[in-house]
Amino acid sequence: MGWLTMTRLGMAPYETPKAYLDAQLTYERPATGETPFRALRVLKSVYSGSAYYAAVELYDESGARLYVTAIICLVRWNPKAADGHIFGYKDMDEDMGPCEAACPRSVLELLTSSTHPHALDWRRRCYRMLELTERTIAHGDLIRFPEPMQFTDGSRHADFKVRREGRKLTLTLPDGRGRFKISRLLERRFEIIRQPKVARTFFPAA
Repeated sequence: MGWLTMTRLGMAPYETPKAYLDAQLTYERPATGETPFRALRVLKSVYSGSAYYAAVELYDESGARLYVTAIICLVRWNPKAADGHIFGYKDMDEDMGPCEAACPRSVLELLTSSTHPHALDWRRRCYRMLELTERTIAHGDLIRFPEPMQFTDGSRHADFKVRREGRKLTLTLPDGRGRFKISRLLERRFEIIRQPKVARTFFPAA
């Protein structure tokens, strides 16, 4: 499915992409002729600014759960768009095997089991991403990338020291020189080099 774009009037009465998409994925359609009853409700959704992830429950006419699947939407949101089309989205479900695999754990853990190969592959990729992004790196840690990274000054480095100043994180060389910024750092593969702790030696008082 392609992109659907709209103006603020088209979004009404919803003010945000998340509110609009939550509403689109919450409905009941009665059975008509050969078309069976279909109903959805959002159990949990997370909007990151460029992607929307939702755990969506399909249920029958009695309200009983059939299964819970993931819906993923790519999102474009520009409230100041010159042409007035401030919101656009492209939706897909996990069975389509989306490239986007940054689904939060809070959504993944609500999904029921699946046998669809594309869905299973997507879930594995999401959990691999979580293994990376949920790592904790502390001030003073040394990290090592599998291959040296090249920077705009032409230098190449694989080992860095972590500096934390509040919520801000920067990297230096292991000896403290330089300042480096690596985009989407926690989504990249690197090894945390734990420094050996040196036991303090205590001498008895004379």
